[in-house]
Amino acid sequence: MTSSPGAPAEPQRTVVHLLRHGEVDNPAHVLYGRLPGYHLSALGVRMAELAAEHLADHDVVHVVSSPLERARETAAPVAAEHGLEVHTDERLLEAENAFEGLPVAGGKGLLHHPRLWPKMLNPLRPSWGEPYTRIVERMRDAVVSAREAARGHEAVLVSHQAPIWMIRLATEGRSLVHNPARRECSLASLTSLTFVGDELLSLEYCEPAAALLPQAQKGAGA
Repeated sequence: MTSSPGAPAEPQRTVVHLLRHGEVDNPAHVLYGRLPGYHLSALGVRMAELAAEHLADHDVVHVVSSPLERARETAAPVAAEHGLEVHTDERLLEAENAFEGLPVAGGKGLLHHPRLWPKMLNPLRPSWGEPYTRIVERMRDAVVSAREAARGHEAVLVSHQAPIWMIRLATEGRSLVHNPARRECSLASLTSLTFVGDELLSLEYCEPAAALLPQAQKGAGA
């Protein structure tokens, strides 16, 4: 059915995919956070390729990445699949963390650092790093920017587990206080937000690299 002359245009459907990076080469199990120099492992590269293959038949017109190496390396095959360049956005960065640089990935080893114990006292803020509310604010702003840039099409934002999970909790109206071990945001997973106009229609989650997850190092990627 065609619209009558002068009738307002139908709201456009736009999808913003939040893609977590693939596995990182991190044999020492350091909580690397925002530290430079942490790249995808060979398995992580394959995970990124599987995500790109999954999105190959999607109408992707805009690809944005956290500035960190592991995120940009995950974004590269997605952008190449669609003949696009990778933009970077600091709003997609990993969360700030007081444990950064220590061999405590996965939460293990913290008891060996008494000076850090006070940082674990308040999970509501959280006391060990960037406030959850601030993560949500910057991620929401990044999603809105991507939605505008890809209006009527699809965008891919490559970020990290904590930021993606926080914006999902906020979007679903759930408490931001959570157990990090129970986040549904695996390596190279996609959390996809579908909008009609500016209104959220649905949120979906999938794992293009699910078959490779059993091979990933425990605590190797954040």
